[in-house]
Amino acid sequence: MPGGYSPMAARWLCSLFRKPFDGGKRTMDHGSQQPHTQQMPGPFTGFAGPQGPYPGQHPALLRLDEVQREIAALGPQVCSYSGLQSDREYKRLERELTRLLLEVDKVETEGRPELQQARKRAAGEVEGLLRYLEGNATHPSRLAIEELTQEVQNLLNEGVVGPFRQGQAQDAFEISEELVEAVQDVAMRLAQVKTGGSVPLRKARYKALTRVCAVQELLEGRVRTQTLALPLSDDTHEAVQRINQVMAQVSGARCQEVALLMGLSGRDSCAHLARVLTELLVELDALDVSSNAAVRNYRKQVVEEINGLLKHLDLEVEGEDTRRYDLAQNDSIREIEAIRGRVSVLREEVLRHGAAGQGTELQGLLTHLDQVDTGRNPCIREARRRAVLEVQALITFLDLWEALGRRNPGPDEPPPHASVWRVLASLGNLQAQVLGFDGKRADKSYMVLEELLTKQLLALDAVDPQGDQGTKTARKQAVKHAQNILNYLDMKTDEWEY
Repeated sequence: MPGGYSPMAARWLCSLFRKPFDGGKRTMDHGSQQPHTQQMPGPFTGFAGPQGPYPGQHPALLRLDEVQREIAALGPQVCSYSGLQSDREYKRLERELTRLLLEVDKVETEGRPELQQARKRAAGEVEGLLRYLEGNATHPSRLAIEELTQEVQNLLNEGVVGPFRQGQAQDAFEISEELVEAVQDVAMRLAQVKTGGSVPLRKARYKALTRVCAVQELLEGRVRTQTLALPLSDDTHEAVQRINQVMAQVSGARCQEVALLMGLSGRDSCAHLARVLTELLVELDALDVSSNAAVRNYRKQVVEEINGLLKHLDLEVEGEDTRRYDLAQNDSIREIEAIRGRVSVLREEVLRHGAAGQGTELQGLLTHLDQVDTGRNPCIREARRRAVLEVQALITFLDLWEALGRRNPGPDEPPPHASVWRVLASLGNLQAQVLGFDGKRADKSYMVLEELLTKQLLALDAVDPQGDQGTKTARKQAVKHAQNILNYLDMKTDEWEY
């Protein structure tokens, strides 16, 4: 993020967030505060009024004060802008700030130090906002968000939108599970993009995630309907023909909605599609199907399909509410953080004093996490997923040590099987170190742990089961356990934040 903000720019950011400005890198104490929109006083009051060196306010100061009021209107817009340099809104903000900078430069100071200082302060504020605007729009994380968004656009254009535009009916081809999984993978990578606490970057990440996750849900819904016995024959009931026609329109609407959500449609709007779908609901409701249970159920399923499309059509304004992407005061996040706090206490108990019945409580915490309401917020889903991994890491550690304690090999145990257990014992010791690790990836201790875990994987790879099925199974489980420990170590040090 660019540095060098002027004092005036800092005051604008303080006004916006009601707290000392920290370069946009706010952490978990800012919550869902709303922007402070009260008009700030002019910055040049020291020169104003009869008490100054002039009978009235100097014309130069009057003009600078007018400029300052224009900055007052632009400041909050700049500080919450989350787009790219190519966007129309960016160009507008840049153009307005550049104009103000030129206006400040035109102010005549007559060589007076006090006027020169006032002009310098005003210019510094505008320049600070310009740097802040450019810094967020060109930040590596913002560019990573855009690259991932384009990746999804390419997937959907090839697998859904393209065939639909070429006149191929949606019912004529199936949405593959591979496409759904590919979109899900991008959503996961989007949720893991680091924002450094920057509000514009959090906003950009959230807006992209909501759309990708909405599309993922639409695709999953289509995969489910591919297994339904729909549509019914027109001969079943007089209303079935019209329901079948509506179902065909709904299939097309799904493709349209995918295109709209991912910016692949320049003609329609979410509001227009919502009106069309609502009219279909009204038409379905007017059909008399009371005499046939099968047709009633068919109509109900079509209505559910339409409602599933409608619930995502408010995403044009999604992400404008700070409370949606600034999650410090979110009840679900607080719930997750409380669980993580308890896991931390249990982890310390286990590492210091060993197992003492913590497994039951940990299983209860997993159940609690499963019940946390994530709503439609992908960042909360990611926070819950990571908390689940923390609990599971401690559970598997306890399970491993319990298994090692119960182990009582007989004299006829195959040597390869014993080799696998020796590796598991080493993994248990390493996992204890990973659970207690609180450093960064650049730390020497991290690199040592990563190297030792990799060596255990190589040791397992060198074990020859010699045809023994028990050894094969044990080795496979040990490899999975080692990989899970490596993944957990990676997660602990990836510096992800809400």
